Amino acid sequence: MKAIVTVIGKDRVGITADVCSLLAKYNINILDITMTVLQQEFFTMVMLVDTEACEKSLADMTGILEQAGQDLALSIRIQREDIFNAMHRI
Repeated sequence: MKAIVTVIGKDRVGITADVCSLLAKYNINILDITMTVLQQEFFTMVMLVDTEACEKSLADMTGILEQAGQDLALSIRIQREDIFNAMHRI
């Protein structure tokens, strides 16, 4: 299944490495990634990922990423691609 991972937080060295390492730990493949720093302070990243090889459920990964986000002082969220698309279609 494809999903969207969003990461938001105060910019610092290593955010991309931390999040990508965490996804790799659970066999989640990054298909596409975009990131930017807004006003030289706020880091934002959006990734299209493939969770097919992940042995955890999406609900489990939601909790894992949420906890990791708290530990890293970031907001990290994951949601199914079709739900994400439906929410942003007007």
